[in-house]
Amino acid sequence: MTTPEPAAPDTPTAPSLPAIFAGFAGPDAPAEADMYRCVHCGLCLSSCPTYAVTGLEMESPRGRIALMKAVNEGRAEISDRIVSHWEACLNCRACEAVCPSGVPYGRMMERTRAQVRARGRQSPELRRMNRWFLRGVLPRPRLLRLGAHLLRLYQRLGLQTAARRAGLLRRLPGSLAQLDAQLPRMSRRFFGPSRRPHLPAAHPDDRPAPTPDTPDANQPPPLTVALLSGCVMPLMQAATMEATVRTLTRNGCQVAVPPGQGCCGALNLHAGDLETGRTMARRNLDALLSSGADRIVTCSAGCGSTMKEYAELLKDDPAYAQRARQASEITQDITELLLELPFRRPLYPLARTVTYQDPCHLAHAQRISAAPRAILQAIPGVTLQEMENPSLCCGGAGVYPALQPLLSRRILSRKLDSIADTAATEVITANPGCMLQLEQGLRAAGQPLPVRHVVDLLDEAYRLEEQPAQPAQPRRLPAPRRRGPKPIQTGLEETQAAARRQGRRKRPQKPLH
Repeated sequence: MTTPEPAAPDTPTAPSLPAIFAGFAGPDAPAEADMYRCVHCGLCLSSCPTYAVTGLEMESPRGRIALMKAVNEGRAEISDRIVSHWEACLNCRACEAVCPSGVPYGRMMERTRAQVRARGRQSPELRRMNRWFLRGVLPRPRLLRLGAHLLRLYQRLGLQTAARRAGLLRRLPGSLAQLDAQLPRMSRRFFGPSRRPHLPAAHPDDRPAPTPDTPDANQPPPLTVALLSGCVMPLMQAATMEATVRTLTRNGCQVAVPPGQGCCGALNLHAGDLETGRTMARRNLDALLSSGADRIVTCSAGCGSTMKEYAELLKDDPAYAQRARQASEITQDITELLLELPFRRPLYPLARTVTYQDPCHLAHAQRISAAPRAILQAIPGVTLQEMENPSLCCGGAGVYPALQPLLSRRILSRKLDSIADTAATEVITANPGCMLQLEQGLRAAGQPLPVRHVVDLLDEAYRLEEQPAQPAQPRRLPAPRRRGPKPIQTGLEETQAAARRQGRRKRPQKPLH
């Protein structure tokens, strides 16, 4: 009796390879199960921003995966030329959304870059970025805030404008002039963690909203939310963070912004520095889970995507694996959470025509695209005018504009053309990096349209309801015109009238006795 052959697996398996490869090795190497899931069908090509602007196979997901396989199998070494193709990737993960085989491209690229970093083959630009910013500043919230204070002084005191007009930056070594042009505008007031919770707003009937300490028998207890403040968003888009808190409390949530948190680690992970990313993730888990909140909420698409993948990042950490799974399960984007609540629609209209740019890590990594549009369409008076390819990357991608300025500008140019075709008066998105990239691009193109977060527009509509109604002013009727002959004036009256006509007033002389 012959034994039946086992059924073929649903996904392609890796070929037989030697135990020690010439390329990838170690615990953070890209998994073969991930790499060989790709069947090179090419459906990802049209969704890839770098392939769209270059037309080069090696600047597509399919081409980059082919290079991964070549290195993994020992057919190629990690050379500068191969690394240049991997570093040119935005890691926008648009290819994941269209891949019929479910290739986890984002995870593969992060692990591939970790191999490059471990072998010291990163480009000089990325090495400098790692040394001075990604590893030197981002993991240290106090140092980051100090740098933001100094940058704000540099901008507010007019030093930046003076340096640009005098051409001083062009005389300095490196690409300092380019970096200066890409600097975000710091907020007048920074947002940050607080030990005091933000309580739910009052109900429309002016009764106090219930809190965990003072529950209302007729109302369920409020949902408690821990807000990730993150790293750069509280410094350059503090108003959006404040609008997020007001929006959540307006919708019945009690909001905590726990101290001790910091950057989510997304930029470090995208650059291949997995260990620093894990360290930053552990700190956030300690801070956010200790609050006892029901949900963890982000208003940054990149942060939300990273936190939802903490479980994968820390799966081999016995001390944090379970906590990472818990955090990943309760993390939500603010637009996602709002539609799960009894969402309160604004009452007052905003006469706006807006267009919406899908952040890559919201649309592709988290697969959230309907929720932001539903919120915009719930605001009375707002007209949503869709742009062409709204989910195609804008070229922001964290520190990508500083590392790949030419490719970033070419990708951004296509996005600006799509925005201009909509004739919208405002551009709406849901990620701080997208906001910064679009603001700078529109300003440079002579189209200084406002670029705002979804919650900025929603909060504006809510705040119109808080403005007291102005009492109606009585309409002043014009004085009735005199009919008939002009009254006869005395000599004194004629003198006073003449003085008024000449712009001066004569005092009448007292009669002599």
